[in-house]
Amino acid sequence: MNFKRYFIRVLHRLQKGPGYTYKELLVWYCDNTNTHGPKRIIREGPKKKVIWFFLTLLFASLVFWQWGILIDTYLSYSVSSSLSIGFKTMKFPAVTVCNASPYKYSKARHLLKELDELTEAALERILQSKHGDAISAPPLNSSETVSQRLDLKLWNQIPLVLIDESDPDHPVIIDLFETDQSGSGTRPNNSSPALSNVTSEVKKHKVAVKLSTSILSKVPLQERIRMGYQPEDMILACLYGAEPCSYRNFTQIYHPDHGNCYIFNWGMDKEALISSNPGAEFGLKLILDISQQDYIPYLTYTAGARLMLHEQKSFPFLKDQGIYAMSGTETSIGVLVDELERMGYPYSDCTMNGSDVPVKNLYNKYNTSYSIQACLRSCFQAQMFENCGCGHYLFPLPEGVNYCNNEDDPDWAYCYSSLRSSIRHRQFCIDSCKETCNDTQYKMTISMADWPSEASEDWIFHILSYERDLSTNVTLDRNGIIKLNIYFQEYNYRTISESAATTIVWLLSSLGGQFGFWMGGSVLCLIEFGEIIIDFLWITIINIISWCKGLKQKRARAQYPDTPPTVSELVEAHTNLGFQHEDTNITPCDEVPPPGALPPEPGTPPPKYDSLRVDPRAGIDSDSDAEAS
Repeated sequence: MNFKRYFIRVLHRLQKGPGYTYKELLVWYCDNTNTHGPKRIIREGPKKKVIWFFLTLLFASLVFWQWGILIDTYLSYSVSSSLSIGFKTMKFPAVTVCNASPYKYSKARHLLKELDELTEAALERILQSKHGDAISAPPLNSSETVSQRLDLKLWNQIPLVLIDESDPDHPVIIDLFETDQSGSGTRPNNSSPALSNVTSEVKKHKVAVKLSTSILSKVPLQERIRMGYQPEDMILACLYGAEPCSYRNFTQIYHPDHGNCYIFNWGMDKEALISSNPGAEFGLKLILDISQQDYIPYLTYTAGARLMLHEQKSFPFLKDQGIYAMSGTETSIGVLVDELERMGYPYSDCTMNGSDVPVKNLYNKYNTSYSIQACLRSCFQAQMFENCGCGHYLFPLPEGVNYCNNEDDPDWAYCYSSLRSSIRHRQFCIDSCKETCNDTQYKMTISMADWPSEASEDWIFHILSYERDLSTNVTLDRNGIIKLNIYFQEYNYRTISESAATTIVWLLSSLGGQFGFWMGGSVLCLIEFGEIIIDFLWITIINIISWCKGLKQKRARAQYPDTPPTVSELVEAHTNLGFQHEDTNITPCDEVPPPGALPPEPGTPPPKYDSLRVDPRAGIDSDSDAEAS
């Protein structure tokens, strides 16, 4: 009941409103607010009222202008970076080592016979086109050169790509040789607008041969792994800290660029190793055999090992972040750790695990974590399939897609070249992929020295040869041996973290500072101003409701020709028949009711007003009696 009574009082109060007009409200506010300007407008004389009015209006405008700038700065969500240095025991990074040559020539030679012939034929075509000779398909019955012994179909598969050196970002790709309609040979493609300037501008252009990589794309994965360098042949010795290790401590993966690669401390099956102390004695030591004498001609130009340091459970992208270790040297790599901590939305467009990235990660089959390199390659492979109808050999395949090859996709090389040089497709992938919010980067300090020395070369090669194949003869040489030392240079790690440059506390304090400086107000003044606004709206609503009620009453009053009866008149007319209106149909007293009709109900007789009056005669008699006595 108390709650109901309280609710009714509140409702009546809301219906009543503040109880004063707009003018009274404004005067009350100016007279009672804590800000200085409105008080002076009310209390000063006419001239000063005008001055203080314009000053108050000017400074209020400045306050709102500054508030707009502060709010816009806060909504920009800018960040500030801070650098902190700590000291702790750290997880040893994952180390990926690969051979510069993806396959052994002795095991892949039977597949590369056609590639050798293509390479020799391409070299001959380049020499012919460079000297301006007329180029045509060699006769099939001739046996002068290797290129003339090639099949006509094989000869025509060699595209020449013309690249404009003046604009390397927009290469001009031209097939200089086009098969004629008779199919008997090739002729210059004079229909190309750039070909007319080839003879005069030959020195300004670089002609490169785009050789097909579709031969190995048809080979099954297990066969490619068998043709690569096996772990027991490549990893001769391993030592982590004081504990010996072997190739069994490495995880093997197949990398499209480098064939068989081996990852130490990947963290997929076991916990990551912890380094107890900094220095070369507590790191990883490896001796690798790259077998340089078994490299594939025309495909491998660099001799050495490709290695990369990266986080656990992340895929190694050696082409972007890897380094080379030269054969015949001891390479020492000192590691420094940088931890990056980025703020997410709305401060930056980074992602925690890639779940909010619209690109399907094709490297998920390796059970690795998200990275922007994986996203960019997955996006390019999707664009490759969309534009060319097949996938590139260097990237994983989506479901239901095959690798490009010359038989099924004869024009894939041109499609790949144009797609790779397209800025529009490149920008699409950049806009679609996101950086990771948390990342660990390994900064390396690299030093090298000849290894082994001339004084110890003989016995070291004897020992390594014996450990590899139990041979008493020296089967290793300086051109195929690499020693690696990977260790933490120091245990100081750096953390680069982002924090919000503008917070809600900063915004409120800045807004209050501007308001106090220009208007001499505080938070209570803002509350007062809010109260005035509420009262203003309240009065407005009450006035609108009153206006609507008045309009309704006017419409109802227009339905009556005379003044409508009051409530008391209506009640008296209902209870006292003697007080009915003149137009009321009342049966006269002397009129006889018709037979069978009920007599009228008796009404209440009118009050006898004379009986309520004091009889003057009675008063006189009483006075006279009193005087007589």
